[in-house]
Amino acid sequence: MNNTTKFIGLCMLGLLCSCSGGNKWHIDGKINGLSEGELLVLEGSNQGYWYPMDTIKVSSDGSYSYSREAQGYPDIYRLRVGDKAVYFPIDSIESITLIADAPNIDLTYKLSGSPQAENLVRVDSMLLAAAAKGGVRSVTENTQLKRELGNMLLADPAGIVTYYIINKRVGGTPIFNPANKDDLRLIGAVANAFNEKRPSDPRSGYLRRLFISNRPKSPRATGGNDVPLAYEVRAFDIKLFDNTGKEHSLLDLTSKGKVVVLNFTAYSADESPAFNVALNKVYEKYHSQGLEIFQVAFDSDEYAWKQTAKNLPWITVLNGAADGDKALRDYNVGSLPAIFIFDRNGDIVERVTDLATLDSAVARRL
Repeated sequence: MNNTTKFIGLCMLGLLCSCSGGNKWHIDGKINGLSEGELLVLEGSNQGYWYPMDTIKVSSDGSYSYSREAQGYPDIYRLRVGDKAVYFPIDSIESITLIADAPNIDLTYKLSGSPQAENLVRVDSMLLAAAAKGGVRSVTENTQLKRELGNMLLADPAGIVTYYIINKRVGGTPIFNPANKDDLRLIGAVANAFNEKRPSDPRSGYLRRLFISNRPKSPRATGGNDVPLAYEVRAFDIKLFDNTGKEHSLLDLTSKGKVVVLNFTAYSADESPAFNVALNKVYEKYHSQGLEIFQVAFDSDEYAWKQTAKNLPWITVLNGAADGDKALRDYNVGSLPAIFIFDRNGDIVERVTDLATLDSAVARRL
């Protein structure tokens, strides 16, 4: 795309924004089975208590359109028909499309318009599939389901869909129960992420109170102002060999009181040399202050990998074809490179999606 095309695109985007009503989000769609003038109820939530915010009239074919002023932070809303409701996320000023068949709109809906909307649909689809297979009561005890949802939380701990998952109930029982020690760790992860990245969001205070009120009292569990320390999420262990044949364990490294950067990469990738140069700048700057790097390479050419690995100052191990993709699945990695940060307590505290922010992310933990 040349500069002229980019400029035209930006101008068109600005024109569209100016004509769309400014700082508003929008939802439209169609509810089949409703007559002209029937009402959809828009509801908001106050930490689990749902209350009506507005009503939306449908046209003769069941179509509807609605806009509302953005409130400055992401939220989950729902549209209700009778006693059935469909939930949808609003991050900012996006446009969402919701189509469903009445009266069972919760079972027939299609939601689109944003990545958050697609993720929420994915969550609900997973829950419905689990309930259909084993019954409603089995959903909250489905370890594979909770593992997959936990990976989604890890991928975006401060996301609005993450908040939805943490507060989701099936048959009146929370999927992640704060009375369960392992579930509470994930709640602590989300509470910490919201506290750090969304300090003005009212959900941050709610999540912090939820975590603190359910965790065992211990000196390690609290910091100043009762803010949960770290994510309270332990690492999945990775045991692999370096270029000299020595085995390294990620859990061993994260238990030594160091800040650890876990990096999944491939030395055969075109961008790998430049990536390692940028990684080395951070390593040299902070290694003396307690930074370690645990780099997992996914390369089929072991000889070529060794030639690169022997020149790197940090721990680098090879995940070959025989080792499978368990490490990638454990950390919900869909593309390389991927970066995670562990604090001095050995807990996952951040997933870094922009290499340019790695320096500041590490500095915050030292």
